[in-house]
Amino acid sequence: MNDTPLRSWHEARDAEGIVWLTLDKPQSSVNTLSSPVLEELGAIVTRLAHDPPRGVVLQSGKSSGFVLGADVKEFTTLRSIEEARALVLRGHRVLAALERLPCPSVARIEGFALGGGLELALACTYRVALDDERLSLGLPEVLLGIHPGFGGTVRAVRTIGAVGALDMMLTGRNLKGSKTLALGLVDRLESTPEGCRNAARELIEKNPGPHRPSLWQRALSWSPVRPFVRRQLRAQVARKVREAHYPSPYAIIDLWAKHGAAGDRAFQAEADSIAALAGTRTAQNLIRVFMLQDALKSQGKQATDSVRRVHVIGAGIMGADIAAWCALRGLEVTLQDREQRFIDAALTRVSSLFDKKIRDPKKRAAARARLRSDLAGSGVAEADVVVEAIIEDAVAKRQLYATLEPQMRAGAMLATNTSSIRLEELTQNLHDPSRLVGLHFFNPVSQMPLVEIVHAPSTSPDTISRAIAFARKIDKLPLPCRSSPGFVVNRVLAPYMQEAMYAAADGFSFDAIDRAATDYGMPVGPVELSDMVGLDVCRHVGAIVGPALGKPVPDLSVLDTKISAGKLGRKSGEGFYRWDGGKVVRNAASRAPYLPTLSVPSSAAAKDLQDRLVLIFLNECVAVWRERLVESADMLDAGVIFGSGFAPFRGGPLNDARQRGLADCERRLRELAERYGPRFIPDAGWAQLR
Repeated sequence: MNDTPLRSWHEARDAEGIVWLTLDKPQSSVNTLSSPVLEELGAIVTRLAHDPPRGVVLQSGKSSGFVLGADVKEFTTLRSIEEARALVLRGHRVLAALERLPCPSVARIEGFALGGGLELALACTYRVALDDERLSLGLPEVLLGIHPGFGGTVRAVRTIGAVGALDMMLTGRNLKGSKTLALGLVDRLESTPEGCRNAARELIEKNPGPHRPSLWQRALSWSPVRPFVRRQLRAQVARKVREAHYPSPYAIIDLWAKHGAAGDRAFQAEADSIAALAGTRTAQNLIRVFMLQDALKSQGKQATDSVRRVHVIGAGIMGADIAAWCALRGLEVTLQDREQRFIDAALTRVSSLFDKKIRDPKKRAAARARLRSDLAGSGVAEADVVVEAIIEDAVAKRQLYATLEPQMRAGAMLATNTSSIRLEELTQNLHDPSRLVGLHFFNPVSQMPLVEIVHAPSTSPDTISRAIAFARKIDKLPLPCRSSPGFVVNRVLAPYMQEAMYAAADGFSFDAIDRAATDYGMPVGPVELSDMVGLDVCRHVGAIVGPALGKPVPDLSVLDTKISAGKLGRKSGEGFYRWDGGKVVRNAASRAPYLPTLSVPSSAAAKDLQDRLVLIFLNECVAVWRERLVESADMLDAGVIFGSGFAPFRGGPLNDARQRGLADCERRLRELAERYGPRFIPDAGWAQLR
């Protein structure tokens, strides 16, 4: 008997001879497969192999879920490919030993089993899961620039077949509910925890053959077939990401195509591949992004969470979506506007969000019931948070606050969703300006994770703390920032999107401009982004941010023309591009020069285009950092990534600038300033980054 105390795994043998192994990693809210956790499990498995019980059940002692994955922090300390390979092979050995146990093993899953957690479950003979809203199974390592490394590229294909396994690994998508059972990812779905325990006992007792994919699924992995499938898969991935930017999905395809997820060589090839990927700049930057996300999530843990009722004023797109999201997250919400027809239209529009997010009809009905129409505004007096989401006009907002403040209860928070107006302009007539805070959500609310927590000098620390806690309660990433024109995200986007207008005036087509940005790694180009945001919103924000910061503004008469014609972008079906079903339509018009009367851009101008877009973006980020609108460079990188979609594989704008070379960025900006004007003059903050 091993006398070493178990720090993470707790072992119990029941009267039926079944060993129940409970993972409860100390000083952590979630379980991860760190090296010590794996070493403990390896020691237990070795002992059980010499004295086999009737069966083994692996389960979690955490209410949060089964196992979140490997300990990502360990990947940041690797100094070589050899160290990475050694780390992965330790996991291989432990899971292989678990798989070879001379007795059946069961993974009992409640909540998530992701990455290494699902790989651990796949090494068991069977898997049973609790079928509730928390269930989430996936292999999301591709989002970190790597791929499964504890045997998952082999066992996933072997268990559910190439189609389902490759889809999981290439997309990083998590699976829920009945789909996990239909694919064979789990052997039993149960409605109660006790049902899961009984199912685990039953599987151990009956010990049926493990799930294997159908014949046609296995046929896809036959060596004559794999080269044809490989070409199709690589072409599909290439339509979404470039191999130079994101090599891991291509590595996943090639691993399967070469080895067919069969034999010891497949496991060894997986270890070699992930070891090589782990040291790439893409992987290190994506791991950095993951950790930045964790840093945003960790805020507000000490704050008092007292928000249960929310009152939203303004039933437009943003107000309605904020109200719906709060209701979806369990809060009681009242929605107010000046006419009932606006509220009714909003409630009809957001019903699709409930349909998409909630599978259980009873829970869906409960969420809808939490969002109520409130034309009279009676919910103001009971609300813990009052969210103002009306038009971007300071006078209108101040007039509204004058009527709201006397109705609000003591201690309630007043929040504005303004996207550009400084809070100092809104507090002028407030009796208690300390409770006004900006909660700047991004569109679409259900997809964009960031919320800027905007505070003025008059905003109390308690209000800021409660606003952060509120953002976390509704599962958003809070970015505290000082009040300033455009705050953080819109401020850095404004010159980037305006530079697209300068480039268009120089004769570049919309497609060429957007392609320069997407070639760099941006998810969409600045012209398409303008359509997605709304040309009217872009025009309004640009008119505020540029002049307030003393920045030159391009000729925006084309925006005025389109806005006057009702061509507002995606929301109206046409802007710079035409839109069909929410998707952009590119045609000859979008590829034609914006001003065809101008000369064709010179080769030098064509080479400059990408740097014009990217460096003016980075230059504004440096200015935001110099002004300390956020508390750290890391928080700035996090906010810009999650608020604007800045190329994640580059690890954030300031990180990107450092990797390119700060001196090179400054030198190139000076070249652009000489050629295109003073808007490219390097900000004084570059010197502070050194």
